[in-house]
Amino acid sequence: MDFDQLIPVIRRLALEAGDVIMAVYNGPDFAVKSKSDASPVTEADEAADVLISAGLRAAFPDVVLITEEQADSHALTASTFLIVDPLDGTKEFVQRRGDFTVNIAFVENGVPVRGVVYAPAQGRLFYTQADGQAVEELGLMAKDVAGEVRAMAVSAPDNAALMVVASKSHRDAATDDYISKYAVKDMKSAGSSLKFCLVAAGEADLYPRLGRTMEWDTAAGDAVLRGAGGHVVRFDDHTPLAYGKIGWDNPFFIAHAPGVALKA
Repeated sequence: MDFDQLIPVIRRLALEAGDVIMAVYNGPDFAVKSKSDASPVTEADEAADVLISAGLRAAFPDVVLITEEQADSHALTASTFLIVDPLDGTKEFVQRRGDFTVNIAFVENGVPVRGVVYAPAQGRLFYTQADGQAVEELGLMAKDVAGEVRAMAVSAPDNAALMVVASKSHRDAATDDYISKYAVKDMKSAGSSLKFCLVAAGEADLYPRLGRTMEWDTAAGDAVLRGAGGHVVRFDDHTPLAYGKIGWDNPFFIAHAPGVALKA
């Protein structure tokens, strides 16, 4: 993959998808349907998926494409592919909270090496540059020309006073029990893949997820966090979270800055 070609394409598609999503978000009431797994889907999810899929297939016709909204893609297994969640945080979207994101990532040999996470309601755009460095773009965010960026780097955590971020819609007792093993200075809640980006930006040290996620939920945020010097590991054995798994289900995981002393 030519990363100098990839990054402008996925950045532009994320911004264009954000426009489509916000047109629905800011419009009158929209219909919410339930998928086979009982998770919600809206016309914004579907329209963003169509836009991103068409753009990626045109630019990279020979690369396997996995998207959340296209059921026929779920049977594919590959070690190198593009993976998309056109609207992560649909529950936040439906409740008109701003914590939803557009996610596009490129996975190579099971590792998410490049990605973009765009939170259109918050005006925050995070991505990996061609060299792999994670950045947050500032300013107007023109579609075809990248603006000023700020290099992202994880925190140097104090294990006696950790900043923790947890899911806004999927918080449970198991997560709280695990977090209680740490000395926590402060806690924040966030939706969607923004939690990875908060760790990547040094705004949080630790994000544990003890609940079901799919690879398209995590790949782009994982890529951004890796590009900022962070890690995403399995909850059970603390080995790196791998991609291209049969069924696309993730195990429980922990996203963290390297200095965090992980608990069992």
